[in-house]
Amino acid sequence: MVSKCANPGCSAPFLYMRQGKLFRIETHKTENIKGAGFGMDPNGRRAHHPEFFWLCDECAKSMTITRQPGQGVVVQTLARNAAAAAL
Repeated sequence: MVSKCANPGCSAPFLYMRQGKLFRIETHKTENIKGAGFGMDPNGRRAHHPEFFWLCDECAKSMTITRQPGQGVVVQTLARNAAAAAL
């Protein structure tokens, strides 16, 4: 459940769907501690499940949310803003 902006430096509360930007990202369920096959679909493949993240209006202007291999879900600066800032 989304309760606040995904940017760790922002505390804006999630109140309405019409504000900010909502992201649906497919994540992998991991195996449990006992390794009993948790996180596998019936065909033996890694199971995916959607997670929702939200950026408030202000953060959505300059940031996005992506899933990075080895890091998981991360909030990062939009590429177009980083390129403009480098000029």
